[in-house]
Amino acid sequence: MDESHSLLLNEEALRQCPDAKKPVFLYEWLRYLDRILPVTQRADLKSIQPQLVQQLLSRLTSVNGPPIRYLLARCLARIYMIGDSSTFGDTLNLCNDTLKIKDDSPSQLPAKLAVLACIAAFYETMGRCGSSFVDTFPIMVKWLKVAESQGRAEILITLSSMVTGLGSGAANFHKDVYKAAKAHLADRVMPVRTAALQCVTALVPVYPPLYSTELEAVVTLCTKALDGSNYEARLAVAKLLGVLLATALQPPPPPIGGSFSTF
Repeated sequence: MDESHSLLLNEEALRQCPDAKKPVFLYEWLRYLDRILPVTQRADLKSIQPQLVQQLLSRLTSVNGPPIRYLLARCLARIYMIGDSSTFGDTLNLCNDTLKIKDDSPSQLPAKLAVLACIAAFYETMGRCGSSFVDTFPIMVKWLKVAESQGRAEILITLSSMVTGLGSGAANFHKDVYKAAKAHLADRVMPVRTAALQCVTALVPVYPPLYSTELEAVVTLCTKALDGSNYEARLAVAKLLGVLLATALQPPPPPIGGSFSTF
């Protein structure tokens, strides 16, 4: 599919595709973009970045399935890491505004899930993203309380990525993140339970109470999480217990500073 092998999306070729093949065309373009971005010169990327970012953002509302969603998110994060980051704040604001929409209907949910994937990719790729966590976290927690199972799982996965990317930079929020994840460690939906376990696992190295004063309580929660669990949940429990006990035996050195860094 040569028409899809360029940094910019060939809009005309996409329009000419039969509707059934448009997701395939978009996927092929994103897959090519994902491969070529790491070896693209910064100057070359910056010359087309505004148009490229706009093409990606315009697809957030029509993302078709997880493969396209995760590819789009990773490409967008790499563009900001390699190219110009001056509009990064605007993109984060767009993501937050999308998450604020109180509509989880089949027409709106894909856009919100795509935005979560983007936020996760930003923190995975670039680490600390300024103080954006302060704005994004309350929005996600508010949605988590009313979200359906797919939304709950994706929110918790995104929180895991944010915790890992921020490290000690979000120390003031770690207690609240743990509270949010803890509430879903026994969720009846296995992907949600697994995501909650992954979130707590990400917290262990940066939230000392988990491997000290809360150690016994967390082990008890892990035991309860095994009730009626599937293979993925049991694997997540095993990983959490392994990280938890290893960290308790050999705690990490305390962070030198706990303030947010600026992207």
